[in-house]
Amino acid sequence: MESSEEEEIELDLLLEAIHRKYGYDFRNYARGSIKRRLWRRVGLSGLDNLPAMMHRILRDKPFFETVLQDCSISVTSMFRDPMFFRVLREEVFPFLRTYPFIRIWVPGCSTGEEVYSLAILLKEEGLYDRSQIYATDFNAHSVETAKVGIYPVKSIQVYTGNYQQAGGLQSFTDYYTADHQSAILDPELRDNIVFAQHNLATDEVFNEMQLITCRNVLIYFNSTLKSRVLGLFHQSLCRDGFLGLGSQESIQFSPKEAGFDAFHKQTKIYRKCELP
Repeated sequence: MESSEEEEIELDLLLEAIHRKYGYDFRNYARGSIKRRLWRRVGLSGLDNLPAMMHRILRDKPFFETVLQDCSISVTSMFRDPMFFRVLREEVFPFLRTYPFIRIWVPGCSTGEEVYSLAILLKEEGLYDRSQIYATDFNAHSVETAKVGIYPVKSIQVYTGNYQQAGGLQSFTDYYTADHQSAILDPELRDNIVFAQHNLATDEVFNEMQLITCRNVLIYFNSTLKSRVLGLFHQSLCRDGFLGLGSQESIQFSPKEAGFDAFHKQTKIYRKCELP
């Protein structure tokens, strides 16, 4: 993969073409990450360069859908970073309990593992019946996968360990049935979940929330897009609402830093405060 001023121009033109043709905006994604993903597809497709990819994308929608999957962020698991969920249970939920109705947003939900983890947590704390979880992603395929709630049975051992470390109150087997190579989650976990498409790069405020968990998504954005998204989260949270980020993410040095106080530094949980 070459690196030159010409290649940077070609990348700019490709991302602009995707935005204008299909409405997906990757122009402010972290440059290195998006470049690696696109060049990988160039190689797998037997293309010569980025202009050749752009030509095909503009004329071949199924090929674009393949590229879209390449650009999606799909690394996730149930109860990933168990301490995060333990802190939610023990320190954040006591505050959420004071609301008559709880709204939670999981932007960049990918294939839904974190969404169902939150649903289980809410059920065990007796809060699920008065909660609504909004699970969104720009990738329609990921959203559809999340709606189904079926995952490889080989992942269950990891999920079970995470659940136990997160302070799970029951046997994890209570929440799924095994069918050959798949684990089918209890359909009741979906009762209060709304799955929808939403693009953090282009769409606006999504309701008013008491909690937003957006973990390991901001690391794929450049500083401009991070600032936009943090501003979106600030607007979408109610007064004193909570924001959970990924272990490698931070609001430090962002222009939006003043809008959040650190609630639990180790697990990257913040609380909305009023801007000065």
